[in-house]
Amino acid sequence: MKKLLIILALGFVAAGAFAQPKPAIQFPDYQFTTVKANPITPVKNQYRSGTCWAYSGIGFIESEAIRINKITDTLKYPDFSEFFVVSNSYMERAVKYVRLDGKLNYAIGSEGDDVLDVIRDHGIVPNSEMPGLNYGTELPVTGEMDAVLHAMLDAVIKNPNRTLSTAWKRAVQAVLDEYLGKRPETFVVDGKEYTPASYRDALKINPADYVSLTSFTHHPFYTKFAVEVEDNWRWDQAWNLPIDEFMSVVDNAINNGYTLAWGADVSHPGFNRTGLAVLVDVEATNSAGSDQERWVGKADGGPARPPVKIVEAVPTQESRQIDFDNKTMTDDHGMQIFGIARDQDGKKYYMVKNSWGVTGKYNGIWYATEAYVKGQSLDIIVHKDALPKDIKAKLGIK
Repeated sequence: MKKLLIILALGFVAAGAFAQPKPAIQFPDYQFTTVKANPITPVKNQYRSGTCWAYSGIGFIESEAIRINKITDTLKYPDFSEFFVVSNSYMERAVKYVRLDGKLNYAIGSEGDDVLDVIRDHGIVPNSEMPGLNYGTELPVTGEMDAVLHAMLDAVIKNPNRTLSTAWKRAVQAVLDEYLGKRPETFVVDGKEYTPASYRDALKINPADYVSLTSFTHHPFYTKFAVEVEDNWRWDQAWNLPIDEFMSVVDNAINNGYTLAWGADVSHPGFNRTGLAVLVDVEATNSAGSDQERWVGKADGGPARPPVKIVEAVPTQESRQIDFDNKTMTDDHGMQIFGIARDQDGKKYYMVKNSWGVTGKYNGIWYATEAYVKGQSLDIIVHKDALPKDIKAKLGIK
């Protein structure tokens, strides 16, 4: 830290060259009791890839397959391929990238709606048919593939000929096939042969049954708009609800047996690596004495003060808009909300399946406060039947 300050003082590094670290938050120990938890498949690990959107979206669809088909045997829970989705998405994004002369985000990031779009157009395959690890590692590492594809597409765009070749799409697909494996045309599950589309239909997954919801004031409520983030490369649209109604959808869904795909900001200091997401008001939490006094004792030898209770900010519709406009709340990460829990003081939390492996205090599960979900959500995806009847009527959804 001292070295960094010296460099900055000497003017050798431009302001803003280093990201600001999260303030250190000392969380107390929490004891959680599950109130309601809907079925989820095992936690996976996206590792060194930006494919959280695929993992959260596929995890959500796996839970939907469990719910729709009333699967009670955990040994028969589905395990769908994330990289079947990624491969299709990358190819379709490549076409759009070239059409727009590179004026589009071509990177591993995307939105949960992308998963539904791929399932609608191409179907689903078991993970065993396309694990997506054709490049020599046990866990996803997509940086090299990303760089190769981006360089190829930029070369195509800069082609000095007036007409593009007939080869470039095949070349992009060949790269995807080599890194992720070829997308299977047919496969066998429980002795029956399927195509990706027939497998989707056999599982009764209908992408048209799902809705995306968001909550911002720069568009009218109860209308749809494309949320303006670069990962939304398809320009998929979400219904815009007031934030309290948005939260009522989350509760109604969970309490009625549904899960939700969740896009959120995780750069907030209250989202830690051990399994907590708390909308910490850092200034209020840290204002009650110094860290030394709190945890060690006063300088004069007096007794240590008890740990300061975490103070949460109170999110509002207005604060959400300010954070979105200022880009302090963005689409950092995709996860799956599947349950409700309470801590030892009775405070409510949402149970969240992450895709960072079986890690942290809760084996890959995060506990997010109501305030965090209310303040840091970009969007959610849920089955239309999980909407409260009054909200469904306002949106004209049948």
